[in-house]
Amino acid sequence: MDRLAATSTEFVHVNVGSWINGTAITLADPPEFAFLLTTNNPLAEDWLTGEWSGNWARILVGPAGGAVTLAEGRYHVWLTFTAGLEAPVRLTGQLDIY
Repeated sequence: MDRLAATSTEFVHVNVGSWINGTAITLADPPEFAFLLTTNNPLAEDWLTGEWSGNWARILVGPAGGAVTLAEGRYHVWLTFTAGLEAPVRLTGQLDIY
C-alpha cells in the first residue's frame, strides 16, 4: 500500500506491461484512474485521465495542481486503459491518505 500526506502532490504509479512477441506496445490512449473508498466497480464519472511514462500509468494527486485532491482515508486504486480490442478494468491496490 502506498501512503501520501493529504498536503502532498505526487504521482501515483501503476506498472502496466503490454507486449506482443516480446516487443513492448505503446498505448496511444491515456490511462484512466479511479480512487474509491469501496471495492465497488467505478462508475463513468469516477474516472480521471492520467498519462503514460514508459510502462507506468501515472496520475498526479494532490492539492497543488493534481487531477484530484483526496481527503484522509484508504482508497482503492482502479486503472483502465484501451489496448487493441481490450479495455481491462483492474483494482491495482490501495492508497492511504493521511
